[in-house]
Amino acid sequence: MTTATTEKTPGQTLAKELLISSDSHVMEDPDLWFNHLPAGMKDLAPRYAKKHVDGFADKKGGWDPKARLNEMVQDGVSGEVLYPSLALTQFGIEDAALQEACFRIYNDWLADYCAVDTDRLVGVALLSTFNIQNAVQELERCRQRGLRGGLIWQVPHPDLPFTSGHYDPLWAAAEALMMPISLHILTGFGYSKNLFTMSGLDMYRNSVNVKLLEAANTMLELIMSGVFERFPALKFVIVENEIGWMPFVIEQWDRYYKRFQKSGTNPVNLSKLPSEFFDSNFYATFFNDPAGGHLLAKFGENNCMWSNDYPHGNSTWPHSREVIARDLGHLSPERRAKIVATTAQKLYDMRVTQIA
Repeated sequence: MTTATTEKTPGQTLAKELLISSDSHVMEDPDLWFNHLPAGMKDLAPRYAKKHVDGFADKKGGWDPKARLNEMVQDGVSGEVLYPSLALTQFGIEDAALQEACFRIYNDWLADYCAVDTDRLVGVALLSTFNIQNAVQELERCRQRGLRGGLIWQVPHPDLPFTSGHYDPLWAAAEALMMPISLHILTGFGYSKNLFTMSGLDMYRNSVNVKLLEAANTMLELIMSGVFERFPALKFVIVENEIGWMPFVIEQWDRYYKRFQKSGTNPVNLSKLPSEFFDSNFYATFFNDPAGGHLLAKFGENNCMWSNDYPHGNSTWPHSREVIARDLGHLSPERRAKIVATTAQKLYDMRVTQIA
């Protein structure tokens, strides 16, 4: 068998597999909020420069759902879970009433977008968590509108840490509604507050080191503060932080948990190891992570989910099957099917079939 034939084999096999992207994006109209906020808030409306949207102009599906369905066919993708683009930065708004109004506008727009094909397009609502009862009401409203998850800040406001009981009413509602709570990069009060002014080595430090530290800290706080002891069926999705770093960090949490338990110095007392809470309560998305892909032979079979990040600059569109063949072609068909489709399908109750 020649090398060329060998290289084609994974792609030929993957050509028949169902693909669902667990993290794709819409592209909002930069004037969406100015056009829809009440008159008293228009002067506070988030505004975006032309450079923030230029990179996605060639993918009409970002704002046109009918065009998106055609572009999904080009990528061989049957379903997508949808997150915002511009609105990610709005998690750093400190005016609670303004943030709630902005998120409600986006959520209504997204629900209308997904209504074009609710089997293939799954929307995740934005939730402002300054006022937690308002967040619960918005989660319930968005569920009625057909959205199937909630997105909160990955880095909370300093006054509202995840270790507090502030979020418990939202956790209870999300658990009862079976609405996964997502934590996406570039949301909240971390490095994304200075996203458009980064320069020098901070462009690397923030894009890799700080980003992963923020995700790891949030996971640690949720696990170690006992959130899943109180809400055992609650599900979180760690979005666009990749996965290659996770096995090492989670293993180290277990190691130190056991060490501190043995020495009698453990500041927390859990019913399970941190890794067991990760397995039962967390999901994680990735899209261009060769190292993580190889680790999937032993890690994350049931809770790691592939994505294409369409229509962003890092997206694997329209070559997603080639990337999957490169990074996941070594996995068994059964394990790979979970990672590229069926885990997301079950988590979001997606009724979708192969379209490519």
